[in-house]
Amino acid sequence: SGFSDDNSKWLAPAKAKKTQPKGNHVELSSDGEVEEGSWEMEEDEDGSSEEEIVDDYGAASSEEEELLPIEKAALKQKPESEDDSEEEDEEEEEEEEEAEAGSKQKMGQKEEEGPDLQLNLDIDEKFKLPTSEEIEKEDILFILFPPAEPPDLQVIHQRIQGNMEVLQDFGVKREEGRSRQEYLALLRRDMAAYYSYSDFLLTKLMDIFPLPELVNFLEANEVPRPVTIRTNTLKTRRRDLAQALINRGVNLDPLGKWSKTGLVIYDSTVPIGATPEYLAGHYMLQGASSLLPVMALAPQENERILDMCCAPGGKTSYIAQLMKNTGMILANDSSAERLRSVVGNLHRLGVTNAVVSNCDGRQFPKVLGGFDRVLLDAPCSGTGVISKDPAVKTNKDEMDILRCAHLQKELILSAIDSVNAASETGGYIVYCTCSIMVEENEWVVDYALKKRNVRLVPTGLDFGKEGFTRFKDRRFHPSLKSTRRFYPHTHNMDGFFIAKFKKFSNAIPQARKGNTGSKAEEEQKLPQPALKKKHSCEGSKAEEEQKLPQPALKKKHLLQAQRRPIKA
Repeated sequence: SGFSDDNSKWLAPAKAKKTQPKGNHVELSSDGEVEEGSWEMEEDEDGSSEEEIVDDYGAASSEEEELLPIEKAALKQKPESEDDSEEEDEEEEEEEEEAEAGSKQKMGQKEEEGPDLQLNLDIDEKFKLPTSEEIEKEDILFILFPPAEPPDLQVIHQRIQGNMEVLQDFGVKREEGRSRQEYLALLRRDMAAYYSYSDFLLTKLMDIFPLPELVNFLEANEVPRPVTIRTNTLKTRRRDLAQALINRGVNLDPLGKWSKTGLVIYDSTVPIGATPEYLAGHYMLQGASSLLPVMALAPQENERILDMCCAPGGKTSYIAQLMKNTGMILANDSSAERLRSVVGNLHRLGVTNAVVSNCDGRQFPKVLGGFDRVLLDAPCSGTGVISKDPAVKTNKDEMDILRCAHLQKELILSAIDSVNAASETGGYIVYCTCSIMVEENEWVVDYALKKRNVRLVPTGLDFGKEGFTRFKDRRFHPSLKSTRRFYPHTHNMDGFFIAKFKKFSNAIPQARKGNTGSKAEEEQKLPQPALKKKHSCEGSKAEEEQKLPQPALKKKHLLQAQRRPIKA
């Protein structure tokens, strides 16, 4: 072989290439050395062997002799793990081949049954209404055995979309024998589960909005409204404030063409409520919808104005800056705790024409009256600000809505009575709520139109949806078209309602106020001639009885009681 037996032991590995064919492994002796026959020589076509240099010094043969006992044990275990991994690889390859063969077979079947399969898909795509038994079973199982995981929202969402498609083209897509009410009941149930609303509130919202708009409204309530600020023009200009905030790393834009003072904040590297500009009173953190009532009120300089429910003071300070700190503003609120924030904001913003009072708004005409304008931002259920307070979704019921509506009716009458109709520049009342319920808005406004000498006038806002003149079985005054509604999904601001009244007489209508009880209801049902005859008969009887002396009157009543026929 070209070398002697003496040096064959350490030269042989340098000429050999270590190969490990599939299924074979290197055999080690008890002392860790490689046994003879475990190396294979790879020869070229001409019979000469390839030489591989293990390292630059040719000293690779003595590496195994220098190994520690623990390293030798590791070498013994390594070939066994390699054998196991090779067997696993072979099994995986066999499984992949079987899977490919099965998929090819299925593809062949699909190609043969193409038309039938497509027909089945079309049938499955149609929305099928679950039976009442299935729905009851789901409810019972959910109550008795609550699932460990919440329901699959993706499945519910797909069912909502399928149901909506059927309801939009109900005559064509509905199942035979199924009514529209069944589809609506399932839709309400699914929406309540998907968006986490109470059944009561969702029913109310379904009465207000058409179905496609309802989904947009519910989706908009899941997203917070943009952060907006109002420039305090008593201390700075909007352009200067915007430049100062941009220099501090605030990304902002003007709020819109309708506002000269508003700015919308997209993002900021500094807290908006703690900048030096904020602390100096250059701006107020205020929602876009809260600017609208003051713009509708349109206060003039040197007027006397009442803000009946003023906390936390955003609208009051906006009124002051429009009046340029002239005239007088009475900022009232029934909560002493909330008035602390009002006082702090008025001081910070530099308002000097405001007087703060803590009174019940319902007692206000007795406390002070004769105002030129009154702003009533009435307490409400908060159904327009669900994105700020998600608890409204579940914690409101019928009694809460009616309780709010009753309080609002009392407050609006007090607000109207506090205004002087003979004011040269004013005589206006603005009523607003952050609710979208008809019971708290159009219903209250219609009540005020009947009870006081006021009429509705345009709000002066060139956007927003018109108020309802009819809702379900109720009919309101036609002038309610001049009221305005604002929604999160259409105007990207909190839900809001605004109505503007003009008072034309300080007198309180007595005819509407006097008739109460069942007698008034009976008289309303009678036709006009019969009503006149009834009043004349009652008047003549009363005059006759007054002329008779007291003993004769008693005797007459006794005789009338005796003559009265006995009822069967």
